[in-house]
Amino acid sequence: MWRLLAPTLVAFASLAVTQTVTDRTGWTVSVDSFQTGNEAARVLDGNTGTFWHTQYTPTNAALPHSITIDMKKTVNVNGLNYLPRQDGTKNGNIGQHSIEISLDGTTFTQVASGTYLDDGSLKSTPFTTTPARYVRLSAQTEAGGRGPWTTAAEINILSSATYTKPATSGGIWGSTIDFPIVPAAAAVLPGSGKVLMWASYKPLDFSGGSGSGTTYTAIYDPAAGTVSQRIVTNTQHDMFCPGISLDATGRPFVTGGNDAAELSIYSGDAWIAGPNMRIARGYQSSATLSNGDIFTIGGSWSGGSGNKNGEVWSAATNTWSLLPGCPVAPMLTADAQGVYRADNHGWLFGWKSGSVFQAGPSKAMNWYTATGTGAQKPAGLRGTDPDAMNGNAVMYDAVNGKILTVGGAPNYQDNAATQNARVITIGTPGTAASVATVASMAYARGFHNSVVMPDGKVLVVGGEAYVVPFSDNTAVLTPELYSPASSSFTSVNPMSVPRTYHSWALLLPDATVIAGGGGLCGGCSTNHPNAQIYSPAYLFNSDGSKASRPVINTVSATSVAQGATITVATNTAVTSFSMVRYGSGTHSVNTDQRRIPLTPTASSGTTYTLQLPNDSGIVSPGAWMVFAMNAQGVPSVAKTITVAPA
Repeated sequence: MWRLLAPTLVAFASLAVTQTVTDRTGWTVSVDSFQTGNEAARVLDGNTGTFWHTQYTPTNAALPHSITIDMKKTVNVNGLNYLPRQDGTKNGNIGQHSIEISLDGTTFTQVASGTYLDDGSLKSTPFTTTPARYVRLSAQTEAGGRGPWTTAAEINILSSATYTKPATSGGIWGSTIDFPIVPAAAAVLPGSGKVLMWASYKPLDFSGGSGSGTTYTAIYDPAAGTVSQRIVTNTQHDMFCPGISLDATGRPFVTGGNDAAELSIYSGDAWIAGPNMRIARGYQSSATLSNGDIFTIGGSWSGGSGNKNGEVWSAATNTWSLLPGCPVAPMLTADAQGVYRADNHGWLFGWKSGSVFQAGPSKAMNWYTATGTGAQKPAGLRGTDPDAMNGNAVMYDAVNGKILTVGGAPNYQDNAATQNARVITIGTPGTAASVATVASMAYARGFHNSVVMPDGKVLVVGGEAYVVPFSDNTAVLTPELYSPASSSFTSVNPMSVPRTYHSWALLLPDATVIAGGGGLCGGCSTNHPNAQIYSPAYLFNSDGSKASRPVINTVSATSVAQGATITVATNTAVTSFSMVRYGSGTHSVNTDQRRIPLTPTASSGTTYTLQLPNDSGIVSPGAWMVFAMNAQGVPSVAKTITVAPA
């Protein structure tokens, strides 16, 4: 008898989540099509050697196809496991798909969609616990495009003994999005709002990839609800564990990693190779400067250990230059594994006059100057905070130089994370930063991600209380929302999937947050080739219904300079605006995102005049989302503008 999983109770730091394989006794199944000898009931027979196959003689039944399971009673479902045929043939493997559930067999609600990897491995799709009697898996495509068939060897439904309906006051996690890769890195593409993701030289594993010159990538299109995939070889770059910045035109700019010297740039709908860095790196961070150049430092995970001093890419000449005046030594942590870990994942912020502020993860903060031959100057300690490797730093108010730092651990791994939170205030480059201790998070976290929202709050997502790579043992499923007004955190509704090592979270133009990835460790149990989208409470009325959102009808200019005045027309009255720079993420680092609050300088009806700060350190060049918010704090869908370098 084939058993997909033994009934298990998976315990996490913030709650216990049950995902038990549901007893299939008495279940029935219906399909749109079957081939005699490969009937639908094969998916419930417990025999991996048999399978359901859609009709192929005398004629092929056309896609899409669907299979609906009737469990004969209401079950608190929270996942579906699909095993492709196991006879060595790929024909009929499900590619693009959707999963829907129903109480009555008539009205169905989607709980997952996406694209499965075209192989014979088990596909597991977790989703938010919801009561249902019927579960439907629909195939829109055959994974390899070989024909119009659909096949399945076994289907199991996962469930929980308990169910509590989430209140919209804590935000709502939407349906799961399945990917054909474990995305360890991601960036939101300006304008389209699509999410570009990538893994390594294999879709589910990173090890052994150095020198492969290959990266498995995928793109999620929220508007279409589709996931496409591409294997990138033309840049000869395995982009696992890189530094990422969005450049002054909004292009994802990816350096180092498994292939440690390379630069790949996503431009238009293609990857292009850039000049190699002068120093090979992996686990470095980079930051876009006020003049549009890009600074990088650290990165001893690959390309050799130590002396990973700063260098800068020139947008004007498309060349790299070493910065001997920007030593990495002042920003090293005291990691137990030495410099191999001590110079990783710097918290970098491009600032005024070509400067970079390094807020962590070392307890010592520093200023770097990325012009000429470079310079470095101490900025003080981050209060009493220890080294905080794999913590987060978010510039939630760039106008006032406000940065929130949260969590992390003194050592990269095998160490207890902290609940610590600090607010750093920066001003003139080279001067000491001000550090204030604020209320701690409810949960200790490392390997988490933090996202600044249009209203200035910061959502802290995922992580684990005791940091161990490729482990979900102490995963924190309950996110927290930091409010600058109260300097405190509020817990919100939990996620369905742990997001720990190799996860990311990013703000989308519709003011929701997508959180995905985790794992990329081959046959391990912590691979998460999926994402979920979180809709914050500001998108709902107090009665749980969806809030009416303001609409930005027009923006007077989509390409502007620092200090520019723009006119924004909305469909209804609004009270405030903000700009949030498009983000990228890998290994808990997102040096791109920052927020600028904007107050109208004039208005006429529902047309508003806004002036951008006249400082390229505050309004760093690149692509920004412009949001309008009404008196209830409900944000619009963003319009995109691009700010030119100084």
